[in-house]
Amino acid sequence: MRAPRPNQDIDETRLTVGEPADEAAGAKAVAIALKHAVDHMGTRRTALTLPKLNQLDGFDCQGCAWPDPKHRHAAEFCENGAKAVAEEATKLTVGPDFFAKHSIEFLAGKTDYWLGQQGRLTAPVVRRPGASHYEPITWAAAFALIAEHLHGLASPDEALFYTSGKTSNEAAYLWQLLARAYGTNNLPDCSNMCHESSGSALVDTIGIGKGSVSLEDFDHAELIVVLGQNPGTNHPRMLSALERAKKRGAKIIAVNPLREAGLVRFKNPQSPKGVTLGTALADLYLRVKVNGDLALLQALGSLLVDDADHEFIAQHTTGFAGYHEHVKAVDWELVHEATGLEREVIDDAAAMLRDSKATIFCWAMGITQHRNAVATIKEIVNLALLQGNIGKPGAGLCPVRGHSNVQGDRTMGVWEKMPDSFLDALQQEFDFDPPRAHGLDTVDGIKALRDGRAKVFLGMGGNFTAAAPDTEVTEAAMRSAQLTAHVSTKLNRSHVVPGETALILPTLGRSERDKTGGRDQKVTVEDSMSAVHASRGPLKPPSKDLRSEVDIVCRLAEALFPPVEEPRNEASRNQIPWRDFRTDYATIRQSIGRVVPGADDFDARATSKHGFVLPHPPRDSRTFPTTVGKAVFTASPIDLLQVPEGRLILQTIRSHDQFNTTIYGLDDRYRGIHNGRRVVFVNPEDIDDLGLRDGQIVDLVSEWHDHDRRAEKFRVVSYDQPRGCAAAYYPETNPLVPLDSTALESNCPTSKSIIIRLEA
Repeated sequence: MRAPRPNQDIDETRLTVGEPADEAAGAKAVAIALKHAVDHMGTRRTALTLPKLNQLDGFDCQGCAWPDPKHRHAAEFCENGAKAVAEEATKLTVGPDFFAKHSIEFLAGKTDYWLGQQGRLTAPVVRRPGASHYEPITWAAAFALIAEHLHGLASPDEALFYTSGKTSNEAAYLWQLLARAYGTNNLPDCSNMCHESSGSALVDTIGIGKGSVSLEDFDHAELIVVLGQNPGTNHPRMLSALERAKKRGAKIIAVNPLREAGLVRFKNPQSPKGVTLGTALADLYLRVKVNGDLALLQALGSLLVDDADHEFIAQHTTGFAGYHEHVKAVDWELVHEATGLEREVIDDAAAMLRDSKATIFCWAMGITQHRNAVATIKEIVNLALLQGNIGKPGAGLCPVRGHSNVQGDRTMGVWEKMPDSFLDALQQEFDFDPPRAHGLDTVDGIKALRDGRAKVFLGMGGNFTAAAPDTEVTEAAMRSAQLTAHVSTKLNRSHVVPGETALILPTLGRSERDKTGGRDQKVTVEDSMSAVHASRGPLKPPSKDLRSEVDIVCRLAEALFPPVEEPRNEASRNQIPWRDFRTDYATIRQSIGRVVPGADDFDARATSKHGFVLPHPPRDSRTFPTTVGKAVFTASPIDLLQVPEGRLILQTIRSHDQFNTTIYGLDDRYRGIHNGRRVVFVNPEDIDDLGLRDGQIVDLVSEWHDHDRRAEKFRVVSYDQPRGCAAAYYPETNPLVPLDSTALESNCPTSKSIIIRLEA
């Protein structure tokens, strides 16, 4: 089949539904990956890029944050990694003639799939107030225009500096420096919408908002628990680690409402035996109801608490007595109602945990995007603490991040609530006074735009509008801005809902050579397991008019902060060596080494052959830098989501042809979906009870206290999952997520627990 032509959009009448798969990867995945790569990049560019992907002398995959093994295969990438590279390295381009031909109104009527298929952005463009089209603008004029708007604000806090998780460490560090030198901590980022709940829970309980395992721990684990995660689609290279663990004798428990092929059987395309036979993965598959994880984890705790590692608990933890009393009083009828699981299967899971001397707990957004997400992750921590499964080989906590450097962004200071210790180091490094008041995250940033309290939105990568919740509200908020400016590689939805004045600033991709400053530059990233390593692309950029993210940040800063003499704080921020930073990225890394905790000698270590691993006290020495100096047990009530009669709990999910809001194609072959995306998966008994039929077209209507929200024309697909649950793809379902429906403590949107009704 030929790759879609740029003028084609999604025709949902072509959608077909087949049987879900019971295995992932294999020879078919290899064939699809190579065909997709050649169709989009051509044979030569495919040969230049894929052999360099995730290699020591190559570039880091844009597709996920799974770590690289020390001993790498010649083809160290997965199907979706190949698709991510092809999406960025496409031979198609979007230049000024494209924008002259297509009005913003026309583009706004297209899907993100169509917009992304048009090709790489090649030159900066501007939408002037009242204009119907984007038009060319020089880089110098673009930077001057942004500086003019920022200088015209009544307060620096009227600006938002958003960051995507694909941004390099160097660009992220400069981005937060730019925002703070300007005078605000308004640094919303993509983590606010995905793993913010993980960071909140882990900081409270173990003292650091990162996982405590390394990839090598998977070679020593006796049990791996995978919760709310679909690695076959979202982190395919993780399947290799699970396969190695299984062959060594480890067991796996999968906890997920949907039966995902990648957790059932993995056919490893890197070996003949793997392709033909495959490896069965999950020894026990707990088909928990959506939002039932908290109750399940507490039930497991009640069965394990009397067999706890009391020596570890006494030496390293606090709060055990309260936790013990709480879980011993677990209401099993409530557990069954919340989880849909029988007592026997929970007993089986508890026995596997009890028998394991080294357990790893992995989780992703199936856990983090609920109102009780932070409490649920604290329950995961409780189970780890019960058996002393932190700070020993083969054991620990493993929040698996999505975007390739979302964890690195946070390490570099992209957070609206960075601690004073970081700000003190920034002050010492650059001799200016960073703002101390906490800034706005993603949800509160949207509210500020909506209410007129924020007037300028600057986005470093990503597709903010499509990724954010409550699409209608978000788009109206963006259109109300005085200025929106997006640093991007490809056209996306955020560009077609512009502010009064809008800029699109095209940037280099990670797969491309960066010769900023007349020298070969490299950048660094941090994976899900705190390992930092270098990345350098091999391809010639598609346009001479592209600039690197680092160059864009520095030149904007030079336009915003012209040299001045007084007062001291003003003079200091205007003397930050932006020119040195953009001409030699090593100077950025040297500064990072002086500011970021644990990043000493960052330049030398991060760009060495294998990079280095950032310190993690719980993992390294079983020390816990919480406010009380110990790991913390937590007692949380079982928070049962109340679902009215005739309603379902919807979780938003990715298709297999997708990474976040980037749509590679229209198939989700592991779930049997082809040539379309507007489907809603529903248990067949629920379909009957609701008076519907398989294949019927319905509207999805979410119910919230302010008003109903609607997503139209979804095909009902009968699918094996717990009663009362439903699933559908985002971003098509993001309009259903109320802006005010967020996780307690983390403010993360509750995209995995939306109460909906289906209207024929």
